[in-house]
Amino acid sequence: MTGGTIPLYPGAPAQSASITQQVDMQLYIMTFLSPHDLCALGMTNHYWDQMVRDRLLWRYFLLRDLPSWPSIEWHSLPDISVLNSCLSPESPEGAPPDYMSIYVKSCPRNRKSAKARHPIYGAVTSFLQSLVIQTEPRFAMFGPGLEQLDDSLVTRMMTSPELRPVVSILQRQIDGIGSGVTFQLDNQHKFNILTLYSRTRTERDRARVEPNVSGNKMFVPEAPGDDPLATPDNLIPQVKEVCRIVDGFIYVANAESHNNHNRPEEIAQILAMTDPTFGPQRRPLLVLSCVAQPGNKRIPCVYMAHELGLDKLQRPWLVQNTEASTLSGLLDGIAWILNEVGKKM
Repeated sequence: MTGGTIPLYPGAPAQSASITQQVDMQLYIMTFLSPHDLCALGMTNHYWDQMVRDRLLWRYFLLRDLPSWPSIEWHSLPDISVLNSCLSPESPEGAPPDYMSIYVKSCPRNRKSAKARHPIYGAVTSFLQSLVIQTEPRFAMFGPGLEQLDDSLVTRMMTSPELRPVVSILQRQIDGIGSGVTFQLDNQHKFNILTLYSRTRTERDRARVEPNVSGNKMFVPEAPGDDPLATPDNLIPQVKEVCRIVDGFIYVANAESHNNHNRPEEIAQILAMTDPTFGPQRRPLLVLSCVAQPGNKRIPCVYMAHELGLDKLQRPWLVQNTEASTLSGLLDGIAWILNEVGKKM
């Protein structure tokens, strides 16, 4: 084929095979660059600006990097159709996704850089929220990740040097399924966590041995003997009161990929606890996408957000990868939710 001509794409003018090979080699080399370096390369001249915008190149970066992203936020979650198009060998119907824009918007590193470039907005937001929140912020923490994992996230938090427990509110226990603890982050920021379990300690230990044990004491069953439905009306009075007084919510999800998960039931519980009848929709939701040990295979945070239906919530949220045994990722999540309720970090 030496000296022959072929089109670069359907409808394009014919190009020499050597030019095509040169472009292919350039694209191949660019796959070894980081997306940050690739964007810098695109700023050098018009030719490289066009080259670095190649759709397949950024589709490759999404497929490669998305599973390892440590977090995803409510305003940067890629649509599920985009994720499906990345995995499909067929071209999507309609306008093709702009994978470069999606990557730049969703990548955790770029999200942090964008916040740093807008410090005035953050300062104004924190000031306005500080006028409302005069005391230590309070968060309701619940979810299957508190009960199903082999390592206890709460126990690890109680012994963490970076997250020092200050006061344990034992007198405010809720029928054996909940209690409150005040923590201090980095010896400065105090906050209270009201931990809510679906079962008592004895029942939780039994459920680890017998996974099919049902029941959730946070909700009242419609009739004696029935499994309770997760609706706002069915919450027990003590939990309803917690939902009214807290400044935000922490949901601990079981992210271990080898486990069976009842996501519809989890979605119903999240919607019940965060129902707008209990308080402002602006109250943030932190999802700790948790595994027990560092080596355990996990569900990527982007897919966890879609599995829990977070794209339909009308409130700020963050999904943060977390490990119970090491508390990796926990402090980043706590810093985010404290910032959302007006605590300057």
